[in-house]
Amino acid sequence: MDNKEFVFVITHSYDAIERAAAALQLATNMAAFDAKIDFFLINEGVHLARKGFAESITWQKGFSPVAELMKSLVEDFDCKFYICASCVKPYGLEGAEWIKNAEVKPGSYLGELLMKRQNVTF
Repeated sequence: MDNKEFVFVITHSYDAIERAAAALQLATNMAAFDAKIDFFLINEGVHLARKGFAESITWQKGFSPVAELMKSLVEDFDCKFYICASCVKPYGLEGAEWIKNAEVKPGSYLGELLMKRQNVTF
């Protein structure tokens, strides 16, 4: 496969943490095979970018711990976590402190990513 660039759209966090964990696990596995991986977080998924959120997850079943996966994705593979700008206020994240490599971007940025990369949505 020539195009090894992907954007993972994650729409869940605390409401369905296993879905988020599955996405992060798959992304980590793909990054280990030299795929370029970035994330666009939308709806409840935006909470994943809050500093300290992943470390607070104690109810997760299955997959590697979210905190470990996110740390590896950021530190080992330099993945970016884009936060949907339209979700910041509705999800109470104004003034939130973000994890390393996280940045607020408009939905139009997701559109740009989708035109250039393959998409995986969880």
